[in-house]
Amino acid sequence: MTNTEVALPQKETGVRKVSVVVPVYYNEESLPLLFSELLKVESSLGQQNIELELIFVDDGSGDASLSELLKIKQQRKSTKVIKLTRNFGSTHAMKTGLQFVTGGSFIILAADLQDPPELIPELVQLWLSGSKYVLCARADRMDPLWTKLFAKIYYWLLRFFVVQDYPPGGYDLALMDRVFLPYLRDSAKNINPALFAYWLGFKPEVIHYKRKQRSHGHSRWTFSKKVKLFLDSLLGFSIVPIRAISAIGLLVSLVSFSYGLFIVINAILGRTDVAGFATIVVLISFLLGLMIMMLGVIGEYLWRIFDEINQRPESVIDEIY
Repeated sequence: MTNTEVALPQKETGVRKVSVVVPVYYNEESLPLLFSELLKVESSLGQQNIELELIFVDDGSGDASLSELLKIKQQRKSTKVIKLTRNFGSTHAMKTGLQFVTGGSFIILAADLQDPPELIPELVQLWLSGSKYVLCARADRMDPLWTKLFAKIYYWLLRFFVVQDYPPGGYDLALMDRVFLPYLRDSAKNINPALFAYWLGFKPEVIHYKRKQRSHGHSRWTFSKKVKLFLDSLLGFSIVPIRAISAIGLLVSLVSFSYGLFIVINAILGRTDVAGFATIVVLISFLLGLMIMMLGVIGEYLWRIFDEINQRPESVIDEIY
């Protein structure tokens, strides 16, 4: 069916149902294995009379991911497959999938199998025991050295500037009670969903695990996307950059005023020196560079404000299967 306006589920909220949302982007190799693992999870949950809802969102993949998803749909009729018109990004694909969640809790699961689906039954058990928020924190990760280094710096900055008690190794896999759904579904466009969920303040149950090495396909998580995520995380949750700009501006103003006063006093006392060209060039270059950097930070904030108020959709659904 073709979708123009998505009707959000109303009161179809299964108390004993767990919804799993899987954003898909160039995952044709891992999807059959992922589906096999999810069938095992479904069998385990079924023994406890817990229903599993599977929602796949094809985020404009250029490979055979959609064909694999349709094969899954043929084998398991209740599976929901949403195809987007193009690639909008994993966050937007995830939030599109949240529009179709009907379970009493939900999980966002990566399609690359680096976050093990076999942890889901344990997450569900903690949810049934009363936990609204259960996250899987990374104790270690089997990734390339460069990826590990970037992640270490990123999460250190996140803990320093935004949330001091955020898991040091970060997390992606988590189970959230349905109470989280309206907050995540209606959150800002440029947002870090994992950080936002943690920021909401619900006390999490934490399970530690070792993130697996990717063995199927190659990651589309480019360096530019990582930098964008860092900027979204910092600028979306912290006022520190603006405060730093104000502090630096005040400090430079005080130094400039003091230097100007020094020049005036020397002139009055007849001790005016001839200004050196090199000094003037260095000062002008430094101050201009500082101002451009400050304008860049302010521009990042302004862009996010503009992006929120221009009514541009986060994603466009092409087909729902």
